[in-house]
Amino acid sequence: MDLFFLSLVIILLGGVLPLFAGRQFAVIKTVAVAGIGAGCLLGFIDSGIKLSQAVPFSASFQYLKVFSLSFQIDSLSAFFLVTIFAISFLATVYSYHYMNKPEKAVRVSVNYFFFALLIVSMALVVTAGNMIAFMLSWEIMSLSSFFLVIYNYQVPENRKAGYLYLVFSHVGAMCIFAAFGIMYGQTGSFEFKDAAGMTETAKIVMFLLAFAGFGSKAGIFPFHVWLPHAHPAAPSHISAVMSGVMIKTGIYGILRMYSILHLHTLLFGEIVLIAGMISGILGVLYALGQNDLKRLLAYSSVENIGIILIGIGIGMIGVSSNQPVMAILGFAGGLLHVLNHSIFKSLLFMGAGIVLQKTGTRSIEVLGGLIKQMKITGTTFLIGSLAISGLPPFNGFVSEFLIYLGGFKGVMLEKSPFVLSLLAIVCLAIIGGLALACFSRVLGVVFQGEPRSPAAVNRDEKGPAMLIPMMVLSCVCVLIGIFPRVFMESAIKAASSLELGYGRIPFEPFLELTGNITRAAAIFFAVLLLILLLRIVLYRNKQITRSGTWGCGFTQPTVKMQYTGSSYASSILGFFKTLAPLTEDHPAIQGRFPEKTHYHSKINDIAELHMGNVIVRPVMFLFDHLRWIQHGEIHLYIGYILLAIVVLLFFV
Repeated sequence: MDLFFLSLVIILLGGVLPLFAGRQFAVIKTVAVAGIGAGCLLGFIDSGIKLSQAVPFSASFQYLKVFSLSFQIDSLSAFFLVTIFAISFLATVYSYHYMNKPEKAVRVSVNYFFFALLIVSMALVVTAGNMIAFMLSWEIMSLSSFFLVIYNYQVPENRKAGYLYLVFSHVGAMCIFAAFGIMYGQTGSFEFKDAAGMTETAKIVMFLLAFAGFGSKAGIFPFHVWLPHAHPAAPSHISAVMSGVMIKTGIYGILRMYSILHLHTLLFGEIVLIAGMISGILGVLYALGQNDLKRLLAYSSVENIGIILIGIGIGMIGVSSNQPVMAILGFAGGLLHVLNHSIFKSLLFMGAGIVLQKTGTRSIEVLGGLIKQMKITGTTFLIGSLAISGLPPFNGFVSEFLIYLGGFKGVMLEKSPFVLSLLAIVCLAIIGGLALACFSRVLGVVFQGEPRSPAAVNRDEKGPAMLIPMMVLSCVCVLIGIFPRVFMESAIKAASSLELGYGRIPFEPFLELTGNITRAAAIFFAVLLLILLLRIVLYRNKQITRSGTWGCGFTQPTVKMQYTGSSYASSILGFFKTLAPLTEDHPAIQGRFPEKTHYHSKINDIAELHMGNVIVRPVMFLFDHLRWIQHGEIHLYIGYILLAIVVLLFFV
């Protein structure tokens, strides 16, 4: 048995065995974490070896003695497998102390079962070699993640989030089914390798359907509506996996469809790039207006999916315009951002999980001053925030820098490639600025200042199993930012397996670029170290005094005088009020001795706001008027089946 399949078996055992442990909570956690963690570690090592050696692997199994389930691992699959296994391993370790609820022993064991099922299905999705294997794995992934989202099913909002996620998952799956149906109708084969023989029109229709289906899973605007509901509902380590790697299976699906169709038309690049720009700007804009910490991070995932799509779109335009360097910069930048986002977003969700567990709230408006009590959490969250904002010398900067370079290559072209490349550069700059505002807001309100409520007072961060994965992820953020060579090589290898028609990709020019990034990072740290040494020398033998912050003339300042998250973001959101309409609830203050009042504000997602009127209500109206079909009479139901068979006979 290949190590890849062995690792999946071990992960499944780690999820199944705790189901037989009854209510022995310590046994449940130990067996689950040990089994799932060992399988993920083995899978990570095996996929890393396969990626470095770039030797394709394939296997095939019979399904129901009729169909064949084929799996293959090329550089693209191996790249995604490395990400899946690495993040899942750290999330498993994190869960040991996070899922510390002995009174919910049975529910925790079931949660670990579906968690193992999710990891295995994600790995099978990115290795599937035909339609049957892909859709079987895809459906298992969607169903297992649904049960993870509704872990706290007693909360009505969580049940609603799970239902919404399930609906969008299956609508997306129907689009993918339709795309595969076109491919089977054209080729008569379930194998992906036969898709190149389709007509050009069929390829375009198939790509559009697949883009909608995979875009729903990836959280591309406007198919992202489920995402800000599902991620806050799930346990934080599940949120880290869903945001860090599960939604990237949608990106993998888009890339794989582009690869197997062998149609390098400009239209594909234009669609992907435009979708990326819209998702990137609106995602970070809605994140900036959120007061729920996990909901904010969920919208930030929409933003980063947009950045990934911008890179992929630039790569597709480079291929169609016969610009190999532009293509590789775009694809490599997008793929490297897949890895980078999985690292810093998992780190941020884990940080949010500790904050939620210790304070009992996700509302950033009632927190404050946590970095004084939770130093490791605050420091690692700071590193993740700098990385997600695309600042050097952290990993987010490297991937966005590659995408920028690809965009600048596109500016040299003519007509629509020139316009779209220029817009991509401008959009990346806007996204970066808004992301910096968004995460400086989170850090300032949640971790700095003074506690705004008793929930943020005297909180500890005990639980090494939660802290160690965060420290590892923060170190990797810095490692990739300073030494990006190996990671950039891996991204280029993954991009080269897309069969872009350029033959072997020369690594030397790109590796020279990584050397410049490393030297710049070395200079930055040298200057920082020099400043720290100067501070030590200049403040030596000097008395350090402490005093209260200036109260702007108030003799008794209170925590209520601090900036809130809403006030911090109000001027930026006011500029974008057309795209992010604000709903406010604040009764006017009246009289000389006014009564206590309140202020609530909510940023409305225009997709969610209008989707109800445009799609949901008309569909519900139609179904309400079709209820007469469901009357409960069995003989008429049999008649429906016979009628359907007769109709189908005309087409078969």
